[in-house]
Amino acid sequence: MDPALLAAYDRPVPRYTSYPTAAQFTPSVGAAQHEAWLRALNEISASLYVHVPFCKELCWYCACHTMAMNRPGTLDSYADALLRELETLAGVVPGLILEGVQWGGGTPSQLGAARLEAVGKRIAALFDRRCDAEVSLEIDPRRCDREIAAAAAAIGVTRVSLGVQDFDEGVQAAINRRQSFTDTADAIDRLRAVGIGRFNIDLVYGLPHQTLETLAATLDLALKLGPDRFAVFGYAHVPWMKPHQKLIENADLPDNALRAAMSTLVAERLVTAGYCRIGLDHYARPGDRLARAAAAGTLHRNFQGYVADRAAFVAGIGASAISSLPRGFTQNAADPSRYMAAVATGGFATARGVALTRDDRLRGAIIERVMCHNAVDLAALCSEYQVSHKAFRASLDPHLDRLERDGLIRRADAQVTVTETGRPFVRFVCAAFDRHYAGGAGRHSRGL
Repeated sequence: MDPALLAAYDRPVPRYTSYPTAAQFTPSVGAAQHEAWLRALNEISASLYVHVPFCKELCWYCACHTMAMNRPGTLDSYADALLRELETLAGVVPGLILEGVQWGGGTPSQLGAARLEAVGKRIAALFDRRCDAEVSLEIDPRRCDREIAAAAAAIGVTRVSLGVQDFDEGVQAAINRRQSFTDTADAIDRLRAVGIGRFNIDLVYGLPHQTLETLAATLDLALKLGPDRFAVFGYAHVPWMKPHQKLIENADLPDNALRAAMSTLVAERLVTAGYCRIGLDHYARPGDRLARAAAAGTLHRNFQGYVADRAAFVAGIGASAISSLPRGFTQNAADPSRYMAAVATGGFATARGVALTRDDRLRGAIIERVMCHNAVDLAALCSEYQVSHKAFRASLDPHLDRLERDGLIRRADAQVTVTETGRPFVRFVCAAFDRHYAGGAGRHSRGL
């Protein structure tokens, strides 16, 4: 990439899993608002997200809402809180139909097989689930024993996401996550033995001591595992938000030029291996439903990343879980103790959120199209949201002009298309439509 272009865009920018982003959430939206928005739903088709904020030990690179937790009593209490929140949701939205279920974290399997199965079976008892609904579960391959595999099968898991990040031992030592290729392959074998046949591999570039050579070796090993999908994220170094990341020295991190080269290497290697490039950071086999959705123009993006389901909204369960509702976004208390105390009273644990305006909905739709399909018809969306295209476009021109001069986008009438040069910078293209974005300092990770 052009060094001048890299330097010009070497600044923080949101990842745009929502609009407005979580940086705009405030405590003005609480449990009462969350319940009112749920009761106002006209559509009862949803995707369910269940967040488990615990891991066996903490990886230093991680920016998720999680903590090391091994105390059985706390895990029991947390599983009980999940059950209570699920029952509250079922009472407020009777007849809820699930288009999909996603277990994330942290490490959901840290609950242990019995607790995992208890929560999963309660979900099945409380809600209807479409016959083609995907149930995905994040699992740490180092701790996927036969009991965990059997529990995953018992609760109907159809897809497992396996965190790898990097197979190089030096990189693993620098992020406090030691995991061999054999650990990962054995986990897949155990899951296949119980009938689970779809897998994602998660990798990260931009890690400490990572080089193009070590990343290429990791990609070669990961391809041998034959997953249906890859998610390959750029490392988000945000030590001001995640203090444990201070254990990673800035001097050990690749610079922006090397990160860009790593991103290019990932794309070239996986596309050459036969995977379709999906949005910013996902890759899928051509027959995978994610690839089919991308080809059909029905791909969506939410706080769980790129999704192919038809859900009208996302109901988030668990500490820090975010719900995406037609009237706004809400987020549960991030601290597990506060979350458990809140749901113990029989209500929701909503701690903050944001109500959506018409302008938010329009901008959110534009940003989603850009993130998912690298193109957007501004006139069509303005018409859909009953906004003057001429006035809206005039407010954007100063931002879009620079992106066009830099070769990141092309414009033809109302159509904005991200160029191949601009694809790694797609988050900056989205930022041009974000009325809240002001450089992102102190809030977001680097843009590449």
